[in-house]
Amino acid sequence: MDLKTASAIRRLRLVSAPEAVSFLVLLLCSVLKRTTDFNAVPVMGAVHGVLFILYVIFWLDAWNRTKWSFGTAALYFVLSVLPTGGFFAERKLRRESENAVIAARAREEGTVNA
Repeated sequence: MDLKTASAIRRLRLVSAPEAVSFLVLLLCSVLKRTTDFNAVPVMGAVHGVLFILYVIFWLDAWNRTKWSFGTAALYFVLSVLPTGGFFAERKLRRESENAVIAARAREEGTVNA
């Protein structure tokens, strides 16, 4: 795996947790809108929408670069639409990103030493 692929995984990982937090805050704002006079849904909806679109763009880029199977790509997408799924995606992606960086550096050192 090259460094561009590792970067794609890292970008997806870095947006997954904030996307999950924004989803949870949006759900909380929805409840508060219906139970109080507080209405932050328009603002939180926009924030969550931008983060979700970034997640989808980064997910597509990572899927394209990593050549994930359909099942793996589908798992990461399903995790993005579950309220706490982004936290699980972030954890899995962190491991995958670290492994990708290690593999890329090892390959670069192997070509330099060869």
